[in-house]
Amino acid sequence: MNELNFRTLDLNLLRVFDEVMAERNLTRAAHNLATTQPAISNALRRLRELVGDDLVRRSGYGVEPTPLALTLWPTVRDALRQLRDSLAPGAFDPAQAQNHFVLAMADATASKIMPGLVDILDREAPGVTLRVLPLTTRDPRAMLDNGDVDIAIGHFPGVLAELGASHLQESTPRYMSRRLYDSEYVVVMRRGHPLAAGPLTLDAYCEARHLLVSFSGRPFGFVDEALAAVSRHRRVVLTVNQFFTAGLVVSSSDLLTVLPRHFVGSTGRQSELVHHPLPLDVPAVHVDVLWHRQSHGLSAQRWLRDALWRTVQGDPEALPQ
Repeated sequence: MNELNFRTLDLNLLRVFDEVMAERNLTRAAHNLATTQPAISNALRRLRELVGDDLVRRSGYGVEPTPLALTLWPTVRDALRQLRDSLAPGAFDPAQAQNHFVLAMADATASKIMPGLVDILDREAPGVTLRVLPLTTRDPRAMLDNGDVDIAIGHFPGVLAELGASHLQESTPRYMSRRLYDSEYVVVMRRGHPLAAGPLTLDAYCEARHLLVSFSGRPFGFVDEALAAVSRHRRVVLTVNQFFTAGLVVSSSDLLTVLPRHFVGSTGRQSELVHHPLPLDVPAVHVDVLWHRQSHGLSAQRWLRDALWRTVQGDPEALPQ
């Protein structure tokens, strides 16, 4: 964008661009901005003329961004958020707010957090709405960069290790995190399983058939890494991407699985299941909140992060503040 174009730029065009990029659909963008689809199309045309790029192209029932649009969007979204917060500092009033937040987390995490979070919404912010997306990766930074989610919650050891190293070199980190709670994992099986009476030995564990919960679909998890460290392995015969599915399957089969201890009661099959400690040492499983730097100072986001923390206060598995 040259200097002349920038001087004549209508900032409303950037709002349209941001909404179209978020929705990938002109009709939904128009609805969100309380305008018409022709008005959205006209704004995109004007912006195309300014930047000399198509920005989006029709694809199926929506639009797909061009490489330049993907490059511009994080900067545009960051600038709009900072401008909005600067013009209305501290303006977030939970009792009057109509904000919509998108969170990504696994079903086990949601079972622990969402009941308390909904209670806080009912009491403090009845106009606020939430959408929870399934967490399908151990690295949700792309979801945060693209604006797909406001916050990701889960076990992100690789990401946090990388961020810890990069924070030593960056004066302003790109991503922020906070430890929410520590989770204990246990071996779960049906009540009549041959190994149910315990104690569960490492040999018996390795000889059994296993069900693995893997968000990415990769049939190798943190338990397998711990086994490999002691030159052992297990046979994974089924991989699923939900803890709830795992609990359902093992309750009626001879497969073993590994679940967060707090989630066993959320399977709906607790009376049909038994659990034992893992027969080997595994790294601690930390559950962290991860968010983008560009949303760090927004008052609405600060309230949401505080609400998440309050949902785990008083829980025996939660960390002290």
